Amino acid sequence: MSTPATVTHTVDADGIGWITFDDPASRANVYNPPTQAALRAAIEALAMQPVKAVVVISGKEKIFIAGADLRWLGKLPDAKAGAQAARDGQALFGLLADFKVPVVAAIHGACPGGAYETALACHWRVATDAKETVIGLPEVGLGLIPGWGGCARLPRLIGAQAAADHIVKATLLPAKVALQTGLIDELVPPADLRARAKAAALKLAAEGKPARISPPPADAAFFAEQRKLALTRLRGQPAPLAALDAIEQGSGLTLPLALELEAALFGEVAASEVAKNLIHVFFLKDAVKKLTVDAWFPPVGGSLSPDTSAASGRKASPTPPVPFKKVGVIGAGVMGSGIAQWCAARGYTVVMRDVQPEFVERGLSIIKGVFDEAVARKKMKTEDAAAAFARVTGTTDLARFADCDLVIEAIVENVAAKQALFADLAPVVRADCVLASNTSALPIEELASTASHPGRTVGIHFFNPVSKMPLAEIVLSPHTTRDTADRVLAFTKQLGKTPVICRSSPGFFVTRVLFFYLNEACALWEQGVPTDVIDRAMRDWGWPMGPMRLIDEVGVDVTDFIYGEMKHYFPGRFAGATVCSRMLAAGLKGRKNGASAGFYTYAGKEALNPAMAKFAPEAGKTMDARAIQEHLNGVMIAETERVLAEGVLKTADDADFALLMGTGFPAFRGGLMRYAKSAGRSKG
Repeated sequence: MSTPATVTHTVDADGIGWITFDDPASRANVYNPPTQAALRAAIEALAMQPVKAVVVISGKEKIFIAGADLRWLGKLPDAKAGAQAARDGQALFGLLADFKVPVVAAIHGACPGGAYETALACHWRVATDAKETVIGLPEVGLGLIPGWGGCARLPRLIGAQAAADHIVKATLLPAKVALQTGLIDELVPPADLRARAKAAALKLAAEGKPARISPPPADAAFFAEQRKLALTRLRGQPAPLAALDAIEQGSGLTLPLALELEAALFGEVAASEVAKNLIHVFFLKDAVKKLTVDAWFPPVGGSLSPDTSAASGRKASPTPPVPFKKVGVIGAGVMGSGIAQWCAARGYTVVMRDVQPEFVERGLSIIKGVFDEAVARKKMKTEDAAAAFARVTGTTDLARFADCDLVIEAIVENVAAKQALFADLAPVVRADCVLASNTSALPIEELASTASHPGRTVGIHFFNPVSKMPLAEIVLSPHTTRDTADRVLAFTKQLGKTPVICRSSPGFFVTRVLFFYLNEACALWEQGVPTDVIDRAMRDWGWPMGPMRLIDEVGVDVTDFIYGEMKHYFPGRFAGATVCSRMLAAGLKGRKNGASAGFYTYAGKEALNPAMAKFAPEAGKTMDARAIQEHLNGVMIAETERVLAEGVLKTADDADFALLMGTGFPAFRGGLMRYAKSAGRSKG
């Protein structure tokens, strides 16, 4: 029995040939060797027929073509194989570019990478104005470069400078922006795509392939500046530099030579460890879409033994979890207002409570400011922001939570205060209301010891700022039921956050590992290693900022508090550095809540804080960048291995994902534990 073709062809009554991508076994069309073979067969078959023009179209609702199969690309063994894969794709698309009659690309839905390179090889590009239609060449974000003609053809279409800007940024553009940029030629409503594509094909059949103006040559000064920026912002990644080489050098060559240069450079980056790491990260992020709580609640009596970290409610529900509709938030500070704003923006009715009216008003003002910023940055329409803000009400009355489906506390990080709050909520909320804590470090079972229904307690640890940080840790106590976990996971996904599930433990995962790292950086500082030396070493390794600068951003007060918690829960291993407590005593709070000095000063241009000299040891310590990197990374690796051994997380991939999304761990390294394994630093 033959496998149904992923690409088919037909010829209509007007002599227009149609090449249709529609893989019957998948929701998306993906380029791999079988799909390439099917496309070649369709092109060659149409070449044997008297067609007037050809239209390339997709049968999928939301995806034109998803691009190349990354699992296939990730297995390319070496640069030679990578270069050959590029040449094969280039030759295939060359059949479209050199076809005997005009070829029109009819684009609806996502059109990334190889999909857009398909369209680039066509002679005219029509796209729908639907929100799901996004277009471009994002390969650099995966450690690759466009290798099927993108680096050679796009500069010839829109100019070398514009092509370089687009390719290095690795973004997908809405169709309207793609039209303005020159990536496509025509924008149409989705319902008109087929008819308008056919009309364009008939017009080109009558008039011939379109003549395009040759763009200006590459400007050497522009490319020199782009290389400098790439070395600064994307350090450690070869793809941006390879893309710039392919575009600048290729724009001065004939198309065949430019394609060969592109293929050679693609082979080099595709075989690199960076590309394989970034592809691995892509799949880590993709896996979150399918995340369930199954691993934490194996079926009783099944082949899996019961998980003692979640002792009740293991049986999976046959029906979808009941969604939350009304959310209560207790605490109108930075975190509480951030959570309330994000929930309201996603359609939830929100009531936010604090103990004083002025605290509530300040929280509402913060929320209004976030919505105003979203409007100013064109992330939201004015009317949508106003409607979302109207979904938030403020109160000092705990009784307003009586009809909430979920209540999230975001008050001071104090066990006694949180226990008192849960006790006060017990007679107020419904029996089916879920109670969640936004604590970043305190064990959920300790906080919920006063709750009337411990099974409906859970941790939802959002990261600050809530409107920008994608990660949310879902923290299961020994009492959390499966139904509660299911509902909270669905809620987190509905919020657009990327969740990781962990067992309740001091610091959970991200806070615990991150603050062991920050504390060790402070220990190096106390031994005499200068602030800028420590920070520069970690930035050079790939972190977006160094640990001392991160302490300023988190807040010296928060850092010192969490140091105290870690010392309390891990007395045998966490020797808390004292520099943060001394800084607080001197009024140095970092950059949090308007403070302007910590390890650095922020009044005007950011600079090292000379006031830190009074806390520093008399003798400096010499330590090179590599030693600093190995030492601080080693602390994180060792603590993550302990977390995994304790069962706080299920897999090393979970740990990698959490640090990538929650701390800014450099994605091109592939994740902490993946790096540890490749560097021979893991015990596993």
